[in-house]
Amino acid sequence: MTEFMLGVTSSLAATAVTVGLGGLLSRRLRRWLLAAVARLSGLGVLRVHRHQDDARAELSGEIRRARWLRVMVGRGNELTRDGFAPLWSGGGRPPDHVRVLLPDPVSTGSDPSASPEAAGEGPVERQGSAAALRDGGPASWLDRREAELISLDPGFGRGLLAEQVLANFHYLSEATRDLANTEIRFYELPHLYRIIATDNLVFLTLYQNGAHGRNSPCIVAHRSGSLYDFALRIFDTAWESGRIPDAASAPGA
Repeated sequence: MTEFMLGVTSSLAATAVTVGLGGLLSRRLRRWLLAAVARLSGLGVLRVHRHQDDARAELSGEIRRARWLRVMVGRGNELTRDGFAPLWSGGGRPPDHVRVLLPDPVSTGSDPSASPEAAGEGPVERQGSAAALRDGGPASWLDRREAELISLDPGFGRGLLAEQVLANFHYLSEATRDLANTEIRFYELPHLYRIIATDNLVFLTLYQNGAHGRNSPCIVAHRSGSLYDFALRIFDTAWESGRIPDAASAPGA
């Protein structure tokens, strides 16, 4: 795992250079530079959106054309919105298979249905909460990301991020109940990026300290480049080590 994380860090550092250069130049010159860098480096970068939300229209169109879909998110709010809605409602031609990775909302590694939030008892301070992190106690990677968000967003209280992940998981479980092509797992890894990959493109968001994911830069790369391959490697590694939700955690079970 150490070798894997070093590989992730070095690759993201190289990609960040591309993002930084692109942000300093005009749009036309930026596109020319990105095309040149993509050819010379083999990264396959097509576009860099300054903010993740700026890629929403392009992502929605790519989802409609996708033959398969891989999604690794830090919270999952986008899974409940219009761009993904056709996948769950059956509109258009659905992908052959969809895999979704959500951060594990329970730091103890137990099933979400066992948590007080899922039981309807309201938010509680979990063992791995942001407070525990500040006090040097145990914390999951979700808790660490929550601590970052608390520092920049006054509306973020302890346990809120886990509640939102659980809500999105329950929504997705219900929406895909009759869809055999969709699988969901939980991951326990650092929250450094969002990955949405199809058989043609990858949308890679690099999470910034002091910013929500939606305000972080999003890189669009083609399948012919090494960045696409590396993003899939990250996803596949997280998927293989991910936790399969227990059937009892699905709403209505």
